[in-house]
Amino acid sequence: MKYYKKKLIIEKINFQSLAHKFGTPAYCYSYSKLKENINKFKENFKSFSPLICFSVKSNTNVNLIREIKKFGLGADVVSKGELMMALKAGVPPSKIVFSGVGKTIEEINFAIEKKILLINAESKSEIQEINKIAKRKKKIVKVGIRLNPNTDAKTLKQISTGKSENKFGVNSKTFYELVNYCKNSKNINLQCLSVHIGSQILDHKPYEKMLKVVSNIINKTKHSFEFVDLGGGMGISYNKKIKKKLSYKKYNSAIKNFLRKHDTKIIFEPGRSIIGDTGTLISKIIYIKDGGSKKFIILDAAMNDLMRPALYGAIHKILPVNKSNSVSRYIYEFVGPICESTDKFVTLKKFQKLKESDFVAICDVGAYGMSLSSNYNLRPKPVELLIKGTNIRVIKDRQKHSDLI
Repeated sequence: MKYYKKKLIIEKINFQSLAHKFGTPAYCYSYSKLKENINKFKENFKSFSPLICFSVKSNTNVNLIREIKKFGLGADVVSKGELMMALKAGVPPSKIVFSGVGKTIEEINFAIEKKILLINAESKSEIQEINKIAKRKKKIVKVGIRLNPNTDAKTLKQISTGKSENKFGVNSKTFYELVNYCKNSKNINLQCLSVHIGSQILDHKPYEKMLKVVSNIINKTKHSFEFVDLGGGMGISYNKKIKKKLSYKKYNSAIKNFLRKHDTKIIFEPGRSIIGDTGTLISKIIYIKDGGSKKFIILDAAMNDLMRPALYGAIHKILPVNKSNSVSRYIYEFVGPICESTDKFVTLKKFQKLKESDFVAICDVGAYGMSLSSNYNLRPKPVELLIKGTNIRVIKDRQKHSDLI
């Protein structure tokens, strides 16, 4: 995404023409950026050829998952719906892992029927439920146990998942108990130690600490794990002024050191690092309202279209679709039309002068944009477009009010 002759473009198409043709709000994804992200991820860890399972919760569009699958990626799912979507996209069951703390009996049954690679269990009760169902079906089920390593990922507390206070995984004591339970079961094949410490991580050190914990646990269990699932959580840069970036090189070195001591295959579950910066949300300015010390830029996109800012204070860069040299003397607060004070995106000084009916682009919305969207205030969800060079493909139609009412 860049400016060409003062017009913001995605691939070889300018956003203004997309806005006029398809309306707003509209989610637009860059195919070349998606391809670049996947190839870069693979390249960073090619020395040990991990199984890369795309985190479906980050973006559930079946057409995008189909494109991701073409690069050889599997899928990490956390619900029956996500598993169904991954299968519909053509992801082989042998490349699907099922995580999540609250899998229902129906979901476990479905996962067993579909013969997926792993069910990553997160509690004693879940392991017992899997064992019960497997016995009844007279099947052997491949499972992982998710360890909570009590590791601070140094990220937002709302997206931290690896500390003892978080609901995810089991502590080391319970982990040892469950390893023994699985060993004594004829219907459970314990293949994986799973771990995931959080999301939007920009420092390799929490990962290094996590690997040390995992290494000690494996040594104490003396169990031969075919897989170690390290989860995902790799962050992206939402703010170009903040130079902090995750060092894949250092993370890669830490994993290679780990693999010298343990003969196992690595699984990754990246979502944001694959899809996050491929997506842009185009929005139109409905009104500009004088708020005294600032001006409210009221957009036709709202918190139902992009929940991250309202949910945990995430900040997304906003760019004008048409660039000018005029700078506003007012502070601009970009807000949506929903009846909630949290329906705002960002407050900015020294933005270029805007007028009603102008278009703006909200950046880096590919992850947890559409997948967290809702119909709050009975608002239809936006259209989704995949851009490949000069080719535009509608990968999800805009909802209509008649779909909702």
